[in-house]
Order: sequence, then C-alpha cells, then structure tokens
Amino acid sequence: MRILHLHCDYAEYTPTKKEISAAEDIQPETVRLKEVLVAFIAVEKGDDESVAAKAISQINMVLERLDGKRLLLYPYAHLSSDLAPARIALDVIKKMDEYSDGVETYRSAFGWTKSYSIRVKAHPLAEGLKIIRRTDTDVQEESEAVSAESRIMSYWHVLMPDGTMAPVSEFDFSKNQNLEMLAKYEAAKKREVDTPPAHVGLMKRLAIADYEPASDQGNMRYYPNGRLIKALIERHVSRRVRQYGGYEVETPIMYNSDHPSMFSYFNRFPARQYTIDSEGKQLFLRFAACFGQFLMANDFQMSYRNLPYRLYELARYSFRREQSGELVGLRRLRAFTMPDCHAFCADMKQAIQELETRFDLSREVLEDLGIRKDDYEMAIRFTEDFYNEHKEAILKLARKHNRPILVEMWREKFFYFVLKWEFNFIEAAGKASALSTDQIDVENGNRYGIEFVDSDNKPRNPIILHNSPSGAVERIIYALLETAAQDAKEGRKPSFPLWLCPVQIRIIPVHEDTNSFALRLAEYITKKRIRVDVDERNESLGKRVRDAEKEWVPFVIVVGAKEAGGDMSGTIAVRDRQGGGIYDTTVDGLITRIKTTTRNKPYAVLNQPRLLSSRPQIMV
Repeated sequence: MRILHLHCDYAEYTPTKKEISAAEDIQPETVRLKEVLVAFIAVEKGDDESVAAKAISQINMVLERLDGKRLLLYPYAHLSSDLAPARIALDVIKKMDEYSDGVETYRSAFGWTKSYSIRVKAHPLAEGLKIIRRTDTDVQEESEAVSAESRIMSYWHVLMPDGTMAPVSEFDFSKNQNLEMLAKYEAAKKREVDTPPAHVGLMKRLAIADYEPASDQGNMRYYPNGRLIKALIERHVSRRVRQYGGYEVETPIMYNSDHPSMFSYFNRFPARQYTIDSEGKQLFLRFAACFGQFLMANDFQMSYRNLPYRLYELARYSFRREQSGELVGLRRLRAFTMPDCHAFCADMKQAIQELETRFDLSREVLEDLGIRKDDYEMAIRFTEDFYNEHKEAILKLARKHNRPILVEMWREKFFYFVLKWEFNFIEAAGKASALSTDQIDVENGNRYGIEFVDSDNKPRNPIILHNSPSGAVERIIYALLETAAQDAKEGRKPSFPLWLCPVQIRIIPVHEDTNSFALRLAEYITKKRIRVDVDERNESLGKRVRDAEKEWVPFVIVVGAKEAGGDMSGTIAVRDRQGGGIYDTTVDGLITRIKTTTRNKPYAVLNQPRLLSSRPQIMV
C-alpha cells in the first residue's frame, strides 16, 4: 500500500460518475472538510487486513503529531502500477475505515471519477509518503529506485584508454577475463550466492569475524583480531581523507521519514531501509551518511570562496536491508562501516576537477590497503547527455585507469547523479563487489536547500560529489581474504599486509627456562610499537611453529638457550614466512625492517593477551 498524506486547511470533492463496474453505489454529493488530514491511498497486490491495520496505525501517529482530529480516506490508484483487484482494494479501505476508532473519519467513494480541490498547509510535516507492506519476512519496504534499478534501460559498452568505445557484445575479452566477469555479473543482475566464497572459511579460521546467530542475518560479530584489522583500516582511510581536505563530522544513524526532504530521496536512492516506529514517529536507519551531512550543510552560510567544501564521516554503521539470498560473509552485509565524503562544488567545472582528485585518492587508498590494481575492474555509469557534454572528463579518467572500462550509459537520468564510477573487486566465483566510488549529484543541493552565494552575490545550489575512497571497511577485509585464498590456490603464501597483521612477531621459547628472556624480548619489541606475542604453551616446538604459520604470523623468533644467554643486541634467527626460510639478524634489524615496511601506516597495540596460554579458544 502507498499513502500520500497531506495536512490540509480544507478538502472538497464531488463524485461525478462511476469509473469501474466494482464502484460503490452512492448518491453523489459534494463534501467539504476543514482542518483535515487527507490520505490518498493505493492498495497494492498482496495487501490485506494486516496492512489496513498497520496503515491506520501509521496514520494515527501522524495525526497525533499534528494534533489532528479529522481524516479523509481517499482511494487514489495513481500512486502505484501494481494495484490489487478492485474488490480486494475496497475491502482493505473499508477495514481502514473500521479500524480508525477515535478519529472523525470520512471515506470518499471507491471507483468513482471525482473532481476535488485541496489546500495544503505550509509546514514541514504537511506532506508525507508511506509505503506499507505485509509483515511477512519475505516482504520488504523498498524505494522506487530499487524497483527501477531492475527496469532501467541501459546500454553497455567497453571504453578503452584511447577513447574508443565498443558495445559489450563486440568486445574481445580474451585478455580481460575479470572485466568480462564484471560485464556478465552486471548484465545478469543476479546478486544471490549459490556457494559460500573462500573468505568465509578464512574469516572464521583466523578468528576475524563470524555470523551472529542472535542477530538479524547480515550483521556480523568481530573477534579481537577482526576488530583490530577494522580499526586500523578505519584510521588509515580517515587520515587520508583528512589529508585530502575532508572535515570530519558525526551524524545520527536514524531519521524521521516524515521529514520533507526524506521521502523523495528514498525514491532516488537504490537501497532498502529498516524502519522503526517510535513515540509516534516513523524512523528509518540510515543507509548512507548523505542526508546527515546534507542536513548539516543546510545550516551553513557558504560563499563560492568556501568551495569545494568537504564533509567526511566514518559511518559506523550504515544499514541496508539486503535480500537474504544476497548475504554472505563480509561481501554483502546489512550493517556495514562506510567512509563517506561529500564535496560541495560551485559548478560542474569545479566538480569535475574535484572528481579527478578523488579518483587519484581512491586508487592510492586501495593500494595502501593492499588491494592490487589487477584485483579490481573499473565501471563508469553516466547519462548520454553528460557524456556528450563532458566527454573529455570521462576520457581523462579512462587514461588514468589505463585499462578497459565497463560503461553503462543511460538515455535518461533517473537517479540523482549524472555520473558514477566505481572500482569493483572480482572474486574467483565471478561475483563483483564495489569498493571505491564517486558520484556527481545534481539534485540534492536543491532537495535539501543547501545554498552558497556566488560571485554575483546570488544564492545557488551546489553540485555534490559522493565519494568513498575505500568502500565499506568490511568489504576491504573480504577482498584481502579472497585475494589471499587465490594466492594460496596458486601456490603463494596467503597473508595480510604487514601493518594489518594482528600479530607481527611471535616469540617461541624452546624450554620453560627461556620464558623469562622471551617475555623481556617481547616487552622490548612492544615499546618499539610492534605487535608481538609469546607462545609458551606446553606444546611441541613443531606444533607451535605450525600454528604460527596457520595464523599467518609474518615473523617467528625461536628462543633457545643460546639466545636466552645473550642480550637484546645479539644475533637471532628469524623465520620469515613470506620470504621463506630462516635468516640471521639482530632484534633491532628486524624492528627496522618492520618499521620501514609499515611506514606511514597507523599502529594499534596487540588486541589479545600476550601469552597464548592466557587466551580462550574461539570455537569456529
């Protein structure tokens, strides 16, 4: 069911003739109501008595907030193209009338052509749109944009760095197999997962993350190792955005769906949202940090001299009610952490310049995080008009990428943006997942009333860019694990970048009488801001070395009587997991090597007890 509700000074209508055979039998007369909430109602397929009850409950909340006493139920089929049969629609509306106890309720005739006039009040809550669904678990509220995503007419091409562009059907993908998988994935629009991808087993075995059976599907638990990795990624991305010029803010995770700028944005953004009824308000959990930053920018007094102005938030969490068949591991979640940076630009020329800067930033951030350039493919989406007007800007991005790019061209603009690029990680199973992205938004400056004063002292709405230089933090971990699984399959050592390893050095004392030196050595290394632990468990040396290998610990120091009899400046034997074999160095030499490799990356202390014997065993 879809309901457009309007708080009116008055509403007047006159039934003129029956429009359908199922129309009610009434005596036509003009009805005029003052101080009334008019609910224009479209009953859709699948709606039933439970929807009627839920709809009236929502309407009553609106009336309570407005201190309203009078309601007009007005059948209005034009709100939907998926209408219920007339007989069912009439029954549902009659049930709404029946359930509206305590409110002075009127119902206009069903199935009649009517003339009508209304005068809507001028206040922020005077207009609202509600989409009501049955409470079945397989039915979800979705925006017009979600529905349109599957219907929108697209034309797919491959753009080369030299500017030539060919239809996908004519392109030779023999040297670009990952791009071919991306093209097939986008064409099929099949997001459901048939078999668990490789990273699911790894995230459990490495005690990074797991499903939370006591929560909604798509909400994960993160063990100490996973939380440490997430925190380091979050800190690094945030630091890079601040270096670029982003100003960090924090905004709420839930918003009032009746706010005048919200419901129209729902129908321009392709995401399913969670809704919450609270104290007469219908709230929703944010599916992006956009509107929080836009509402903040609405309160700014800006000049063209301030632009581009950049707001940044590490949005922990954003929520999207993805369909259950799409949810798997860390690839697609219902609650995720999204670094989200918006730039407010004076005009399209400035927006394009900013887009290029953020494109470079995003490539650098992915490289910092350990995502290799060969691990992702670029897609770019734009309207035909934008391509014709700004072709050189698009070709400049293509030359920077220097590889073939998948292009989706729209004949008409439907979403709020005219261009969107994204870097997509392609896993071995052929699924694509967007990482970095940016968009040129030409609508929301006006929608949210964001203004700046131009050089002629006139108010204007900015063009807004939406950039996540990394994409969701969880998806970065997913990409790292999938890459590691592929490395293992091809005979290479699976690993994390050294700065993200939960443990960078493990010390294994051979005998109990070497434990004391091992602990002193660990304390010395820790003071140098390197994560180190000590495996003094009552296990064989071979088993402890194998366990370090299974946990992807990059460096292992075995402490025997010789090492324990010396001091910190003596020579030690180090097992180098990635390089293979054992080599001799000093403790300070190993520290220097690690510090050089992890330069300019954030550091976090060990997120586990230093002694392995003190750690609980995580059952996965």
